[in-house]
Amino acid sequence: MAEKKIELFEIDPVEIFGVNDKLLTRLANYYPKLKVVARGNTIALKGSNKDIDSFQANIDALIAKRHKKRSLNMDDVDQLFEDSDYGIGVGGTSINTLEMTSEGLKGGFADEKSDIIVFGNDGKIVRARTKNQKKLVEEYYKNDLIFALGPAGTGKTYTAIALAVRALKNREVKKLILTRPAVEAGERLGFLPGDLKDKLDPYLQPLYDALMDMIPPQKLKLLMEEGTIQIAPLAYMRGRTLESAFVILDEAQNTSLGQLKMFLTRMGNNAKFIVTGDATQIDLPNKADSGLAKGVAMLKGTKGISVINFSKEDIVRHPLVSKIVKIFEGEEC
Repeated sequence: MAEKKIELFEIDPVEIFGVNDKLLTRLANYYPKLKVVARGNTIALKGSNKDIDSFQANIDALIAKRHKKRSLNMDDVDQLFEDSDYGIGVGGTSINTLEMTSEGLKGGFADEKSDIIVFGNDGKIVRARTKNQKKLVEEYYKNDLIFALGPAGTGKTYTAIALAVRALKNREVKKLILTRPAVEAGERLGFLPGDLKDKLDPYLQPLYDALMDMIPPQKLKLLMEEGTIQIAPLAYMRGRTLESAFVILDEAQNTSLGQLKMFLTRMGNNAKFIVTGDATQIDLPNKADSGLAKGVAMLKGTKGISVINFSKEDIVRHPLVSKIVKIFEGEEC
């Protein structure tokens, strides 16, 4: 472990550290393995030489920015890690932003006025990129139950999981629970190898994939082993009361009205529920059995419940995905 002190001369430290050290804290959140302590005009650093060199380069970059503008803000710090000349580009630092301490989870997170939702693995910035993704973030602060509906590739589930990870890191909730109905999309569970868990995991893999973008693998494994993060088929929700939890029901178009009611009535105190679904991708043998559209119609307009309809304009996957959706819906490209 290396140690170094950075002293600021010819500039008021508050202009770089921010009021109550908010800017410095924001910068330090990008370096979870680096100990950062500020006293007066001095920053004491303890960690790897690579992190120390990168951190100092970013402090120098902030000072240079300050000379060009009246004051600095959170975006100035975040932009360091998006510009090729700064941040991750300096020293090639690989950043993991979730670290477990005796105090719990810590890591970088955005305030509600920022498009940034959470800082993921290897410096990845997870942000709300489209109009309806941003609306989902906004509605999260206003409602405890949100329906996010729309076609594949619009980032409904990914945005919801990012909000859930942030809520967990901010200690807004104690648990993160992800669930989806184990409905066969042309495949049969019986033909899959392994025990019940092995048979069900393929249905839950998209949820694992999103989490692994945002939480380091070893930390994710630990959080799952201790039950802080739970991923389970919808049937496992029956009989539970989910309190102080962020709960996401994915692929809700494959639930019956009774199953949807069962899930929604699991909501306990201090809980946030997000339900995602795509009415064009129902895998039930009888598509009329899907209860999502019926349930949304019944609940729409209820105080505390928000419905967000994603569209093809929100698709953020490969450009061909948008064309594919339009073709399958009978539209010309």
